[in-house]
Amino acid sequence: MESFVESIGSDRVELVLLDLELGNLDQLRQALAELHAAELAHVLESLPPEQRKIVWSLIDPEAHADVLSFMREEARSTIIGDLPEQELVAVAADMDAEDLAEVLETLPVDVGDAIVDQLEEEHRQRLEVVRSFAEGTAGRLMGDQGLGVRGDVTIAVVLRWLRRHSELPTHTDALMVVDGENRYLGKMDIATVLTAQPETLVREVMRKDVDKVSADASEHDVLTLFERRDLISVAVVGEGDVLLGRICVDDVVDLIRQEAEHSMMKQAGLDEEEDLFAPIMPSAKRRGVWLGINLVTVFLAAWVIGQFEEVLQKFVALAVLMPVVASMGGIAGSQTLTLTIRGLALDQIAKSNVRWLTLKEIGVGSLNGLVWSLVVALVAFLWFKDAGIALIIAVAMVLNLLAAAISGVSIPLLLNRLGIDPALSGAVVLTTVTDVIGFLSFLGLASVFLL
Repeated sequence: MESFVESIGSDRVELVLLDLELGNLDQLRQALAELHAAELAHVLESLPPEQRKIVWSLIDPEAHADVLSFMREEARSTIIGDLPEQELVAVAADMDAEDLAEVLETLPVDVGDAIVDQLEEEHRQRLEVVRSFAEGTAGRLMGDQGLGVRGDVTIAVVLRWLRRHSELPTHTDALMVVDGENRYLGKMDIATVLTAQPETLVREVMRKDVDKVSADASEHDVLTLFERRDLISVAVVGEGDVLLGRICVDDVVDLIRQEAEHSMMKQAGLDEEEDLFAPIMPSAKRRGVWLGINLVTVFLAAWVIGQFEEVLQKFVALAVLMPVVASMGGIAGSQTLTLTIRGLALDQIAKSNVRWLTLKEIGVGSLNGLVWSLVVALVAFLWFKDAGIALIIAVAMVLNLLAAAISGVSIPLLLNRLGIDPALSGAVVLTTVTDVIGFLSFLGLASVFLL
């Protein structure tokens, strides 16, 4: 039988729930002690609230800070909300400044202030630096400075200095090089430190053309930089190129996951931070709002159909075929919408290439519209033996696929310009457009030529 530590995913959750049910708490405590903080966070997020509290109490307190830093905001808040203030302070003291800044935003102001007041001076100062930057910027994402050295010292001095450290910061691929006023000058790879001649000056072997990011840069810009340059770490600088900290690849991996979840969850009107095992009422409230928005759009489409009651009563075939036009337009539009949103996310779309992209999608929509409208027209004719209906559905489908192509490009661009997340509302707006135009073109043409 697979052991607890060797198990992964749902199998591990099953074992945790089984131990809880059987009351094997001591055995479970020992098993949890062997897991990484990220694995413990996953286990906690996979449990209902009551079991989550029990498992949290079984985790080594020294690991609490790391576990919380790996948890999503809403799941984390279910644990933090039950912790006494002194325990919160103890956890906060062990958390990195960037993680603590995120946690404090979820707490009442008075509780957060009380925690900050009890931190050590150095930790509090570091926290204030991080909190001085807006959420979603490189300043919020950065960790400590890593190891910085002066450019006017020799490699031998650097090696003696490094040997005084019991360990190096995580992901130390290089040393940051600064001047006497802590201005960032460049980076010296660890490999260079190990292979250069001892009498060589740091400034002679450092890389001056390495990347750096402003503390005000967006997280998306940071992600793009790491993705394109295959970086392990990058320096974060403030005004005058003063070195403030660094961002490592592990932080960027978290960003990649968040952006992937963001796109997937927002299309359903959900929050990527939503706790799967959150109580019923808050979950129902969040989703209910989105369902209400969708209901409005459905009624709009229904109203359009209602305007053609006469033609629907005379030609039952129209009611049967009507969903085909809307559905094909919706699928074609979703394909274009997805590609456009991805282009926006990757910074591939600019004013100068929007026209070409729109014409290209119109061409794709026209070609697919002609091909599939002929197929649908043939099926409609063989089914209902009516050439008029077959011709009308073919024309309506071409018109709707053209509208879908134009909408799939223009809707996310317009929403992005208005400061609205296209992944959140683009699909709803697009579905409304393709439904309305699909029904309007099909039933409108039928009213003109069949009545």
